[in-house]
Amino acid sequence: MSVNGEAKVPKLPPRWFIRLAWRVHRGLYRVFRGRVGLWQPRTDRWGTLRLTTTGRRSGEQRSVIVAYLEDGPNLFTLAMNGWGEGEPAWWLNLQTHPDATVDLVDGRRLVRGHAAAGDERVRLWARWRDIDPKIDAFATLRPSETAVVVLGPRPDAVS
Repeated sequence: MSVNGEAKVPKLPPRWFIRLAWRVHRGLYRVFRGRVGLWQPRTDRWGTLRLTTTGRRSGEQRSVIVAYLEDGPNLFTLAMNGWGEGEPAWWLNLQTHPDATVDLVDGRRLVRGHAAAGDERVRLWARWRDIDPKIDAFATLRPSETAVVVLGPRPDAVS
């Protein structure tokens, strides 16, 4: 909070730094063949997963590493694009082709993605706020609402 009671606008590193950090993270994941780069969430920290979607225009498989939390059998993440403008490509791909694959520390899952809405969105956003109290301030940096993306088990997935 600032002196006059208004929330301080958080400072982000330059965009090039954010992009470089995620590229290095993906590179480490590839170099170490998945043994480094993914971790499970804890009560006070988000985890990371590798999400593979189908490109909305190319039809090719595209992978990205994102932060996530668990909600029962579902996983959820934020479509934040490094808190920058626009929607991340993986979210645009998921909107066109909702079926995807996630790689977690404990294995691979077939998922179907959708945007949380209404009470579900409010509840999941509050869960993320418990992990990161600055989330609301960071969200104000984006010109549009940040989607909360739920990755639920695919109905056609065989257990």
